Amino acid sequence: MKQVISAVIISAGIALSGWFIYLGAQRIANRDRAVAVKGLSTRDVQADFVVWPLNFSVQGDDLAALYGSMNKTRDEVKAFLVGKGFVAEDIRMGSSSVEDQWSGYYSRRPDYHYKLSATIVVATKNVELVSKTNGLESELLQRGIILNSNEWSIDYQFNGLNELKPEMIEEATKNARAVAQKFADDADCSLGSIRHANQGVFSVESDNFQPWIKHVRVVTTVDYFLK
Repeated sequence: MKQVISAVIISAGIALSGWFIYLGAQRIANRDRAVAVKGLSTRDVQADFVVWPLNFSVQGDDLAALYGSMNKTRDEVKAFLVGKGFVAEDIRMGSSSVEDQWSGYYSRRPDYHYKLSATIVVATKNVELVSKTNGLESELLQRGIILNSNEWSIDYQFNGLNELKPEMIEEATKNARAVAQKFADDADCSLGSIRHANQGVFSVESDNFQPWIKHVRVVTTVDYFLK
């Protein structure tokens, strides 16, 4: 009788061990059953900060008088901008340089010995005002001031990305799950939990025709288990 009981116990142990081995093999097999999908989220937003460089130059033979002329021109341009609605604190003097126009070899020397080039920079959150004012520099021509500026020299920026990130990541993740669910349905299996996720990198690009419009984009990569 004892031998029969021992045999039963041994057989049960072997069967139980086999069952555990089978479950372990199933787990290993299921662990390798996964699908990797991508989720996309995009937003079109307005720039919230802008840097607008305005270049001008003056020419003459007396450097001291030339610097005085530069300061006078700078003050007139600043007054023009303030008159358009810009805050004086957002207007600053940028870089300046002096060129000796007689230092090269010319068949005919330029009329003026020196050329002084300077930049006035407007840095403001009032993006709309920049858009309205750009192109009105021709009003300064009546005073003999020529400003060199164009739409593509203006640096439109977007600084609100951190506020958009949570919402966009959530949307991209939902889109990724929808794709994974469709794949699981087509494969006649169930969608499991997330095995691995990669948030992806946010990109902010200017519109080709309206640089004050920014295209924000993120692509997330998510791996799901399949059951």
